[in-house]
Amino acid sequence: MTIQRVKAALTLGVAVVGLVVAAGHSETPASSMAGLPRTAPAWKLKDLEGKTVQLADFKGKVVILDFWATWCPPCRAEIPGFVALAKKYGAQGLAVVGVALDQGGEGLVKRFVKEQGVNYPVVLGDDEVVKAFGGIEAIPTTFVLDRSGRIVSHHVGFTDRKEFVKEIKPLLKP
Repeated sequence: MTIQRVKAALTLGVAVVGLVVAAGHSETPASSMAGLPRTAPAWKLKDLEGKTVQLADFKGKVVILDFWATWCPPCRAEIPGFVALAKKYGAQGLAVVGVALDQGGEGLVKRFVKEQGVNYPVVLGDDEVVKAFGGIEAIPTTFVLDRSGRIVSHHVGFTDRKEFVKEIKPLLKP
């Protein structure tokens, strides 16, 4: 699926996710993880400075991997929670990584990240990473990975920071 098709699907998905969030449901049930890889696929993407960042850079960390876009209201609503989580739990081994799926390019994402005070790495997503994660059909789509790189949860749509805290706390224990 090309980034253009992803954006079209995501636009529709955002509308659907908005309805789901309005109904008070934000977490994808574990049973819906069928078809997703058990271990997070290896990836290499460019960050906002043009440097290569890869999943292996976060080896031994609990990772929140968030697929998002600047134009997505639920994505924008989640970012302050991710900033707070990175600040509070980073020293304990949490890494938050944003995968931007914007077509507007690096400049647009870079400005947004600066304006929002994002304190975690943001990389520019591509068709390969979208496909590797089973096809991202709505955003935000967020994966929580344990220290071994296994996908332990998958969320589609806005998810409250408290839900992520419940998931990561046991994973952060030494």
